[in-house]
Amino acid sequence: MAERRSRRWLWIGAVLVAGAALLSASQTTLPFGGPGRAAAAVAAAPRVVVSPADGSTDVAPATAITVAAFDATLQDVTVTAADGTPLPGALSADGRTWSATQRPAFATEYRFSGTAAGPGGSVAVTGTFRTADPQDRLVTASAPWIGEGTTVGIAAPIELRFDTTLSEEAKAAVERRLTVKTSVPVEGSWGWLPDTKRGSRVHWRPKDYWPPNTQVTVHAALYGVPLGDAGFGESDLTRSFTIGRAQIVKADVTSHRMVVIRDGEVVLDVPASYGLESDSRRVTRSGIHVVTSKSPTVYMTNPTFGYYNVKMHWAVRISDNGEFIHANPASAYAHGRQNVTHGCVNLSTANAKAYYDTALYGDPVEVVNSSVPLSKADGDVYDWTLSWEEWQSLSALAPRS
Repeated sequence: MAERRSRRWLWIGAVLVAGAALLSASQTTLPFGGPGRAAAAVAAAPRVVVSPADGSTDVAPATAITVAAFDATLQDVTVTAADGTPLPGALSADGRTWSATQRPAFATEYRFSGTAAGPGGSVAVTGTFRTADPQDRLVTASAPWIGEGTTVGIAAPIELRFDTTLSEEAKAAVERRLTVKTSVPVEGSWGWLPDTKRGSRVHWRPKDYWPPNTQVTVHAALYGVPLGDAGFGESDLTRSFTIGRAQIVKADVTSHRMVVIRDGEVVLDVPASYGLESDSRRVTRSGIHVVTSKSPTVYMTNPTFGYYNVKMHWAVRISDNGEFIHANPASAYAHGRQNVTHGCVNLSTANAKAYYDTALYGDPVEVVNSSVPLSKADGDVYDWTLSWEEWQSLSALAPRS
């Protein structure tokens, strides 16, 4: 009996010893701290991506120039032209991305350099690219009506003109690079007007008249932008200007008077004569005209009606079809009584001078109750004859059916 019990304890002891051995063996394979754990994971080697890719050619200068590091941070990144000129740039807050802050020159080779370092080691930043050679295919943009720091009226469109005709794709590329910043919220949209012999043109128009005293900056970031067969944008363009007081001319042709309202108050109410209604060629067009220029003296010519170089004074142009507000003593008998002009708004010399002195580019002249509407046939600025929906449809970025 004692021998049997002794054998049973020996068997239990053998099992316990074997279990302890198994437990000890399993401990050597557990991925926990302490002696005998598995080796730690190897840190990933740094990876660097340069853009444009190494060896790229014909790169548009408007292309973003960047260096991005993965599993590392960047150190001493430079992008340098072949003549040693550096391209300015800045490193992101996390040190993983470098971006050029200036666009590169045309027809120039650039080289990336620097280091990306991380837990897995370090690698060199390398690569080259060459920008496109425009071969004199450069597109120039201008803003002919708004000078830097000027004050304009509440209906003033922003116009950009291009010295060549752009394709629809190029117009869309341009529009994506245009911004309008205002001191107060203003809803507006770009609209491409029909091309002329001089080239393409685009206007920015607010949905409603500009709020008075708004500060405006328009920026066209066009340098180096690829514009298809037209070439590349030659340079950027920026204009900052101010919207002035709210002055509106109310011109009801049936009243034979012209009323000027400034900031809600009538400041001028004078007798006038408008275009002869019995001849559609002479009718003063109905619709919102925009003041585009003025001159103390102009010489007016209209071969259709047999007059040449007739000297007129205090002339404010309100359309490109020959419509002005100006002095005309010869029609004084009709002022306030009947419409006899060839489409202009005739005033006395004193009244024309009084209005002339207040007129700004962009002031609206609202003509009503004539038999012929203002249209795109009447020149450059017919923006306000279109509904807001019609105007928005002129954007190169508007959905097309």
